[in-house]
Amino acid sequence: MSTRIRLQRHGKKGKPFFHIVAADSRSKRDGRFIEKLGTYDPTKNPAIIELNFESSLSWLQKGAEPSDTARAILSYKGVMYKNHLLKGVLKGALTEADVEKKFSAWLSEKEAKIAKKASDLDKSSAKSKADKLKLEKEANEARAAAIIAKNTPEPEVVEEAPAAEAAPEEAPAAEAAPEEAPAAEAAPEEAPAAVTEEAPAAEAAPEEAPAAEAAPEEAPAAEARTEEAPASEDDQKEASAE
Repeated sequence: MSTRIRLQRHGKKGKPFFHIVAADSRSKRDGRFIEKLGTYDPTKNPAIIELNFESSLSWLQKGAEPSDTARAILSYKGVMYKNHLLKGVLKGALTEADVEKKFSAWLSEKEAKIAKKASDLDKSSAKSKADKLKLEKEANEARAAAIIAKNTPEPEVVEEAPAAEAAPEEAPAAEAAPEEAPAAEAAPEEAPAAVTEEAPAAEAAPEEAPAAEAAPEEAPAAEARTEEAPASEDDQKEASAE
C-alpha cells in the first residue's frame, strides 16, 4: 500500500478550504484518509497554513509521496528542507547539531520574509483604503457644491442693455456718404455736350466732296482736242488735192 500526502477539498462554492491528510493512494480525493496533518486556506493573503510539523516529517521519512500542491505547502513550512538535512545525518555528512543550526537559520529567515510580506500587504491595503476615502471625499464635496449651486437663486438681470444698444443709432450718419455719389455721377452728363458740339464740325468734311468732284467738268476741254482732229484731216485732204 502506497501512502500519499494530499489535499481534501472542503468549504463553499467560491470559498475553498482544504485539509492536508495522509491517505491511501487508492482512496478518492475526498474519501477516507489515514491521518489529518493540517489545514490550508488559500482565500487569505498570505495564505493561512496550519500544519503538524512532526507528523508530516514522520510520514515523509516513512516514504509517503506528497502531491504537487502538498509538496509546495510542505516546502513552504520547511518540512521538506528538514527531511533533506536529516538524510544528510544518515549519510554522515551532517550532525544533528548542524541540522538544528541550519534549520533555525532558515526558519528565522523565512519568518522575516513572511513578516515583511505581511507588512507590505498591510501598507498597500492602508494606502488603497486612504485613496478610496480621498476619492469618496472629493466626490461628496463635488456633489455638495452642485447641490448648493442648484439651490442658489439666479441674480437679477440689470436693465442696462438699451444703453449699450444706443451705438447702432450712429450708423445712419455713416451711411450719409453714399448721398454724394450723384455729384460724382454728374460728370458723365458733360460728355454728350462735348461730343455733340464737335460732331457737326467733323461732318462738315463731306460737303467739300463736290469740289473734288468738279474735276470731271474739265473733260470737255480734253474733248476739244478731239474736235480739232477733223480739221487736221481736211487740211491733209486739201494738201493731197493740191
